[in-house]
Amino acid sequence: MAKSVSFRTLGCKLNFAETSSLATVFEQKGYERTNNFVESDIIVINTCSVTSLAEKKGRNLLSKARRANPNAKIVVLGCYAQLRPEELHNLETADLILGNEEKFKVFDYLEQDAQPSVYTHPFKEITTFDSAWSSGDRTRTFLKVQDGCNYFCAYCTIPMARGLSRSPEIQTIVETAKEIIATGTKEIILTGVNVGDFGRQHGESFYELLKALVELENIPRLRLSSIEPNLMNYDIIQLVANQEALMPHFHIPLQCGTDELLEKMNRRYTTELFAERVSEIKRTVPDACIAADVIVGVPGETDEHHQRAMKFIESLDLSYLHVFTYSSRPGTKASEMNHQVKSQVKQQRSREMHQLADKMSRNFHQRHLQQTRKVLFEREIQNNFIFGFTDNYIRVKTPYREGMENTILNVYLSELDEEGTVKGTIV
Repeated sequence: MAKSVSFRTLGCKLNFAETSSLATVFEQKGYERTNNFVESDIIVINTCSVTSLAEKKGRNLLSKARRANPNAKIVVLGCYAQLRPEELHNLETADLILGNEEKFKVFDYLEQDAQPSVYTHPFKEITTFDSAWSSGDRTRTFLKVQDGCNYFCAYCTIPMARGLSRSPEIQTIVETAKEIIATGTKEIILTGVNVGDFGRQHGESFYELLKALVELENIPRLRLSSIEPNLMNYDIIQLVANQEALMPHFHIPLQCGTDELLEKMNRRYTTELFAERVSEIKRTVPDACIAADVIVGVPGETDEHHQRAMKFIESLDLSYLHVFTYSSRPGTKASEMNHQVKSQVKQQRSREMHQLADKMSRNFHQRHLQQTRKVLFEREIQNNFIFGFTDNYIRVKTPYREGMENTILNVYLSELDEEGTVKGTIV
């Protein structure tokens, strides 16, 4: 009887892509995949450490898995395992804890002794690029093109968790993209930690990668994940405007809305540069969706900073925001700074920023009503409605008909429902 394995993933899309690739490795080794902890011989938990809440979710999930199946071998990997392996080890619930250099060698470690074991490398020794892409889960595939980061922002642990920036050569990504195209996937999302830094060590660039991908035969929709403002150059914007395969959707992390805090957090741009990028995108790709990440309550953020940030963000033609409340991360410069913001103040600022985010999202959606746009329908079906996304990332629902999954159809966007989803009609 074949052994079984189950997976749980916390955190970013990069984690999900890597879990999917690990699942494929297990299946190739003869394991049957299950979603049930009780039925699992091995349970793999891919963790996140971006906030203290993410770590708490990881601990809770680990405890839940052990309670459900006392006899399973539990493997914990990912960023939490890399940054605080001894903390996880002391919980006495995991059998194997692997850092980010070790996780794709999981079978090498599983074949060793049965005692609880911890294997990690210092972050400067995390140098391997492990190819990964999500498969079988959605109509969209997340393709890992880059890993690690050299930026060392004051609030962030990612360089210590994932190592320094690295990526494969363009031809390697092109060959992987061909494999994905052959599966019938309709959309590829290029993902990484800092994708705009792609190719630096090989004398290549992210722009050159995009040019190579759009030339592939039968290339589906290509979507970009988050790109730093200083790396979002005009060539990339122009390429998105001119290539039908590239979706008009940009995700640009702002993080702080004042120059003083951007400098203090060791960000590599100013509010002026950020505003210029947004304006250039809208001038070149008028219907583009532009998302921004914002952190509220970083050390030293005053009420004045917050109000100025709100005013600055409201002045931009953004489509939606990802709002994060600052979480102090051990080992970062920000955790040691004076003037830490009180929890209740951070919560209030978060509420205000979320209200602005809701307003911007609703305005963006309403501007596109009474338009016809191409929608890729996914496998999500609720109450006889099927859901999908337009090229510019508007979530749409329409009455379900058999065979609509994983198809791209022209949809007339008619109205916005109370949940912020656009109702549409096939045309």
